[in-house]
Amino acid sequence: MAIARVPQGVNPRRRETGAVSVSAWPASSFDNLALPDLLRRDGEKWATAQGGVLSSWVADMDFPTAPAVGEALRRRIGGDLGYPAWFDESDGGPLGEVFAARMLRRFGVEVDETCVRMFTDINQAMLATLQVATRPGDAVLLHTPACPPFVDVIEKIGRRPLTVPLQATETGWEFDPDRMERAVTSQGPGRCRVLFLVNPHNPTGRVFRRDELESLAELAIRRDLLVVSDEVHADLTYPGHRHIPFVSLSDEIAERTVTLTSGSKAFNLSGVRCAVAHVGPKAVREAIDERHGLMFGQVGVLGVEALKAAWTAGDEWLDGVTAVLDRNRRRVAEQLPEGLRYRMPEATFLAWLDCARLGLTDPMPYFRDEAKVLLFSGSAFGAVGKDFVRLNFATSGALLDEMLARMGAAARRRH
Repeated sequence: MAIARVPQGVNPRRRETGAVSVSAWPASSFDNLALPDLLRRDGEKWATAQGGVLSSWVADMDFPTAPAVGEALRRRIGGDLGYPAWFDESDGGPLGEVFAARMLRRFGVEVDETCVRMFTDINQAMLATLQVATRPGDAVLLHTPACPPFVDVIEKIGRRPLTVPLQATETGWEFDPDRMERAVTSQGPGRCRVLFLVNPHNPTGRVFRRDELESLAELAIRRDLLVVSDEVHADLTYPGHRHIPFVSLSDEIAERTVTLTSGSKAFNLSGVRCAVAHVGPKAVREAIDERHGLMFGQVGVLGVEALKAAWTAGDEWLDGVTAVLDRNRRRVAEQLPEGLRYRMPEATFLAWLDCARLGLTDPMPYFRDEAKVLLFSGSAFGAVGKDFVRLNFATSGALLDEMLARMGAAARRRH
């Protein structure tokens, strides 16, 4: 499958990914959040916040839905809600062309729309890929800290997570290519079958450079690994950094890469349950098609309409969100509680906070009880996260300030 690449620095429609343009959506559009309204929400993020606790854990944004998405859903609800006609997705289904157009517009990469398959979420797409492409006992190579559901999926289907930690350096979070090579070879020939890549990385917010991605590509080719690349945070890349789709590195890599993405992060659409997988390897694609539909579940019409609207008519709204998030990541740096360390993320709306200096066995319960701020426990991301918490800063400036002030007061009580 040939992948056409636009010359570096050239984008057919807009600026290079990561450069935030002046937006029609000012910060005030996203700062007008009232805490009582958030506390009335029944989604997982705020339903778990009780007793005056501010919720900043699960990766949902607090911002209102993009108007284009709401309009599309209203139109669909007023129309046909019967059985969808895309049970056979061999032509890419209703999102194939949309995904391909977006990859070209935002990242300058041309992909084959007929390789697109739809799933309810990233985890289901990962599960389906591993089920058809690996055997029980096979190892899956991935970086830690790792988002908990990914390790859970790998283990529950009888595969083995083969973890290599990212390392904190003076310049940010890095991985050691030689250590990854040793991890693969330690399993014996053919025992490690998949490289699972999360780029931009959750929870550290790293956007891997081209040379880093090329080192992983060389490893994948040398060790005959299938690459499953979760790129769901790609649209939330900040100025000075550039997201490079793994599939764009070479034709040889494209033929062994499955790219996963959705609108769940950039457009806050986790609840609509719609994701896509661009399945480059023909054998994997055919194996998924044999089992698709009823066995792997089927995406609903409202999910498809929401994602289609986000990807075709939501870019101005997204620019506004990204500008606010860029401001907020800097706000965290400026108001960082004493005793905590923070490497500003290059993408995502997640702050990976090092609390080791506080001397806590697990900092999450301390901040929940003493600061009334609910964070994601770093221990859930693996042993390397035991001294960390993950803070979600996709909220209003006022709420973020209050969270940081509470955490600061609690941290000072530890000294």
